[in-house]
Amino acid sequence: MTDAIDQGQYQVRFDWGVEGARAIGVGADVLVLVDVLGEPHADVDTLVGTARVVVGGSLRNAAAVARWALDAQADKGDRFTIAIVAVGETRETGAIRFALEDLLGAGAIIDALASVGIDYCSPEAAAAAAAFTGLRNATRHLIGASTSGREAAARGDRAAVDAAVESNSSEEVPVLREFSPGA
Repeated sequence: MTDAIDQGQYQVRFDWGVEGARAIGVGADVLVLVDVLGEPHADVDTLVGTARVVVGGSLRNAAAVARWALDAQADKGDRFTIAIVAVGETRETGAIRFALEDLLGAGAIIDALASVGIDYCSPEAAAAAAAFTGLRNATRHLIGASTSGREAAARGDRAAVDAAVESNSSEEVPVLREFSPGA
């Protein structure tokens, strides 16, 4: 891994998938996995050696994640580094597929972090936040019409899509994994 792609100088970082998590999670205090239409627990065990804590983030808990990070920074008494990873979807080949809903969810969290004063963002994180803020009013429609939204509707899971786009409707910040030093 070269220093050019790890985003290590930034407090708020952004990338995609497990490989992205490995790239930006090293040295981070928390890794936020964003999987808006799924469960962000896939491959958590493969992330040992990245951030100390892995939490789940989405459109539903973006503001709660930001408040949790601000509290964690206060507890630490120093700058708190956040690596935000859009999980994406998996193609039949195993390759990651861009998932609009995860980009917008990550952007919502980055925007919420900025609103509480945690805003030293990598360019990648700034672009994700700009995508969300620019499309905020169309989020429900865009996610419903996206590839993932249409797939969910075809499976008869339209209610899950509708629930997933309820911005800031949850105060829960699920801790998916805490790694102990040396783990």
